[in-house]
Amino acid sequence: MKRRHFLSAVALTGAGLVGYRFWPEDGFVNPCLEDELPEHLASHPLVLAAWTNINAEKLWDCHVHLIGVGDSDSGIYLNPKMSNLAYPVQWVQRFFYLNASCLKDKGSIDAGFIERLLLLQKAFPAGVKQMLLAFDYFHDEQGNKIVEASSFFTPNAYARRLAAAYPERFEWIASIHPYRTDAVEALLEAVEGGARAVKWLPAAQGMDPASPKCDAFYRALTDHGIPLLSHAGTELAVKGGNTGDFGNPLRLRRPLDQGVKVLTAHCASLGKGLDLDSSAGNRYVDNFTLFARMMDEPGYEGRLFGELSAVTQINRLRNGLETLITRTDWHPRLINGSDYPLPGVMPLFSVRELIRMGYLPETARATLVEIRRYNPLLFDFVLKRSLNVNEKRLSPVVFESRRVFNNSR
Repeated sequence: MKRRHFLSAVALTGAGLVGYRFWPEDGFVNPCLEDELPEHLASHPLVLAAWTNINAEKLWDCHVHLIGVGDSDSGIYLNPKMSNLAYPVQWVQRFFYLNASCLKDKGSIDAGFIERLLLLQKAFPAGVKQMLLAFDYFHDEQGNKIVEASSFFTPNAYARRLAAAYPERFEWIASIHPYRTDAVEALLEAVEGGARAVKWLPAAQGMDPASPKCDAFYRALTDHGIPLLSHAGTELAVKGGNTGDFGNPLRLRRPLDQGVKVLTAHCASLGKGLDLDSSAGNRYVDNFTLFARMMDEPGYEGRLFGELSAVTQINRLRNGLETLITRTDWHPRLINGSDYPLPGVMPLFSVRELIRMGYLPETARATLVEIRRYNPLLFDFVLKRSLNVNEKRLSPVVFESRRVFNNSR
């Protein structure tokens, strides 16, 4: 290992350590406690209160990444840059993703990811499911797969196989690049295989949701009642082509106007986007503001939804969280996702900061911190159910996400 590469990675990691003083309750790396959730936490009043008026059979976590390194028959591809200190940003990202997943040094990492996920689910009642995300390659404008521009690839077939093997715990969401010549055929195959939705990350995968190239795919989604879960807002977690502006939430008008049910990942709660509705043509505003504008347009009431994964991360707390809690008229159009394994990336969340901002009582701190050390999935759920703004909370319907996917099979 070259010394300069190592120092580059340490420098990036050190940037996180500088912020460590803001998150002393969680530490810097995931302790990965391997035991099941202790009884004193499972029966804690904060946890029991989180389940009040929640129908477990309707709780589907719609944003669970299916990751690995391809050391099995999964078909997963991981870009070599993620394991190379010559590319310190990707190296540090890989470190945190794997640490958050609590993968052991021995045995298959692919298999270990699923074993850990199944262990975490033991803290949830029967009926609760996680929706596993496939992830397609980056493609260029001509629909050509560009492997070297892709951070990773998770095949639809692998997600489908796991959902079939554990039907009581998993559903799956396909990922299909709309520029592919076989995109519509791939969608039909995914639908026949039980896919509940399609996931896009435009900034990393290279699709422009506003492009006419997507129209045939949009027609197929509408014909089969398949929702589109599309990332919106600035993307930091996954590198790909230089297409960051594709995350502008206003670009999702095109599928919405063609009848597609669009689930806006993270409620576009990060960064700024060009106001494509403005005649000025050069006005940048918060992406969440653009998302909120669309949510308030009557024509989108039955089709546009907001998805809550990552909205409680430290870098998003001032980008719409209060609005999402207090706009109770939006709640029937919000659905929850955890963005697992990111709740296990310790520096990304701060219970202390949420308390300081008035979203949580001080009495919740120790319990939430301890839950997270055992079970980041449960932490995400209990945290969001505990948020409070002037006696307003996220309604139970927000977490009963199954309703959005019932017509997609």
